[in-house]
Amino acid sequence: MTSSTPHPGPGGPRTPARSPFFDNAKFMLIVLVALGHSWEEIITPHTPGLRALHNLVYCFHMPAFILLSGYFSRTFTARPDQVRRLLGGVLVPYLVFETIYSFVYHWTRGTDLAITPTSPTFLCWFLLALFLWRITTPIWHAVRHPLALAVVISLGAGTTAVGGEMALSRVLMFLPWFVLGLRLRPEHFARLRSRAARALAVPVVAGALALAYWLSPDPSDDWLSSDAGNTVLHVSLVRYLLLRLALFAVTALLVAAFFALVPGRRMWLTAFGAVTLYPYLLHGIVLRVVEHYGFFRTVRAAGLPGQLVLSAAVVAMVALLSTRPVRAVLWPLVEPRLPGRFAARTEVPAPPAAPTEAVAREKTLAR
Repeated sequence: MTSSTPHPGPGGPRTPARSPFFDNAKFMLIVLVALGHSWEEIITPHTPGLRALHNLVYCFHMPAFILLSGYFSRTFTARPDQVRRLLGGVLVPYLVFETIYSFVYHWTRGTDLAITPTSPTFLCWFLLALFLWRITTPIWHAVRHPLALAVVISLGAGTTAVGGEMALSRVLMFLPWFVLGLRLRPEHFARLRSRAARALAVPVVAGALALAYWLSPDPSDDWLSSDAGNTVLHVSLVRYLLLRLALFAVTALLVAAFFALVPGRRMWLTAFGAVTLYPYLLHGIVLRVVEHYGFFRTVRAAGLPGQLVLSAAVVAMVALLSTRPVRAVLWPLVEPRLPGRFAARTEVPAPPAAPTEAVAREKTLAR
C-alpha cells in the first residue's frame, strides 16, 4: 500500500488520482484492526463494556477491509504485469513476514521455531487470503450470480471439514465480502456518503453497540473471526446456517454505516491511508514484544484508565508506523521488489484478425 497504490493491497489497478475518502477509510480500518488485537489482550469477565466494543469492531472491520480489497481488484484480469505486482506486492511480503513472525513467536511465546508458509501466523493470513482472492478475480467476473455463489461457498465451508491450511477456512468464509467489493461501483459509495445515510449510521452503530453489550460475552470470537464451522461452535447445522445469515445481515448494515461515517475530505490521516500495509504488518510485532515484557498485565490492573491509555497509544502507534522514516527503513521487507530475472518477458498476443467475408461465408455454409 504505497502512495501510488490506491487500494488495500498491492497487485491491483493503479491510478494517479487518489480519493481521500478511501484513504481515510483504510487508515480508520487499520486502526480498528490494531485496537482489536490489543483489546483482546486485556479483556476479562470484569470488562463487559470493552468486550462489547471489541465484538462490535470485529463484526465489521475485516469485512469492510476485504470489501475494499475486492473493490480495488475489479480490473484485475491476470495480465502478466498484474500478476507480477501481485507476487511482489502480496505473496513475497507474506513469505517475508511469515518468517519474521515465526521468530517473533518463538522469542516472545516460546513456540517451536518452525517456518510453515502454508499455516499463516497471526495476522499474516490476510496477505495469503488476498493473494488467493485476487488471483481468482477473473472467475467471479465470468460466472453468473457471483455474490450468491460466494455466499453458498461461505456457508458450505462452515458445514464441512475445512482445515486451517492456507487459511482456507477464512478465505472461503470471508469470500462474499471480496466478491461484493468486486460488484460495487463508485455510485454505491456515493449513496452512502449522503446526509441521510450519515444520519442513519449513527443510531445503527449505537444500537449495535447496545446489542453487543446485552449479548456480551457472546458471540464468541470464533463466530466473528470466520474460521470455525458448526461442529467447532457446537451448534446444529440449521442453527448455524440461520445465525450465519443473520450475522451477514448485521455485518452488512455495520459496514454500510461505517462507510457512511467516513469523512470524504482530506485530513491528517489521509496520507497514512495510502501506506496501510506498513502498520498492518508491523503492529503485531510491537504487540507481541510489549506482551512479552508484561505491558498488558499492567494495563489490565489499571482498569478503565489503562484501557483508555492503551487505545490512545495504539492509535499513535499506527500513525507512527505509517510515517516516512519507518517506511524508508523497512520498505525492503514490506514492499520488496520482485527480482527482474523472475519477470518473464512475455508479450500480450494481439487479437486475431477479423475473418474476411469469404471465410465467414464458408464457415456459415459448413455449419
